[in-house]
Amino acid sequence: MTYVEGFVVAVPTANKEAYRKQAADAAPLFREYGVARMVECWGDDVPDGKVNDFKGAVQAKEDETVVFSWFEYPDRATRDTAKEKMMSDPRMEAMGADMPFDGQRMIFAGFDSIVDDRAEGEMGYVDGFIVPVPDGNKEAYRVLAQKASAVFIDHGATRVVEAWGDDVPDGKVTDYPRAAHRKDGENVVFSWIEWPSKEARVAAWEKVMADERMQHDPEDQTFDGQRMVYGGFEPIVEA
Repeated sequence: MTYVEGFVVAVPTANKEAYRKQAADAAPLFREYGVARMVECWGDDVPDGKVNDFKGAVQAKEDETVVFSWFEYPDRATRDTAKEKMMSDPRMEAMGADMPFDGQRMIFAGFDSIVDDRAEGEMGYVDGFIVPVPDGNKEAYRVLAQKASAVFIDHGATRVVEAWGDDVPDGKVTDYPRAAHRKDGENVVFSWIEWPSKEARVAAWEKVMADERMQHDPEDQTFDGQRMVYGGFEPIVEA
């Protein structure tokens, strides 16, 4: 299964091209460290939530856009080795000195995938999620997510990944626990759905919501859906 390092960043909207270029230029370096795949997605349909949302997760300002991104590794050991290389490489230090966003508000963590389903097709749009789940419900959540994944794939998704929090640090300003309003005894799940296009995503969600396999038992307490963070994102870098 894939090991994921997930990021959420607030980027000044005016810096979109500068951010995209820096990420694209850095991709070969990350591949050198051992990153198997790198994806950067620009916020497109990021709603305000009643309890929490992506904007609040990174304290996004009015003139900023939320970026949802991730690195994929074959396992945690590869990720840990890559992290050590990044910390000691002067090229990374030089890059960090000129970032087109506020790095102090970036949230990041390592996640171990528990669902990774794929179908044929390109990635043209992404739904991203952050979900708080009780520690004791890990298997129940995996089973639930696996069933939902089949529905998404049947209605046109090209990939569904659900990744369980494995190395989730507390941040000084922002972090995943605060983003999900995590309670004692809960973990954080980082997940995404890949679609061929935004149009395919919009059409699919109507079918998904009408699919009887997605009927939700109101008594089911596998996770608190009111604290689930979600949004739609446009890929701007894939390497």
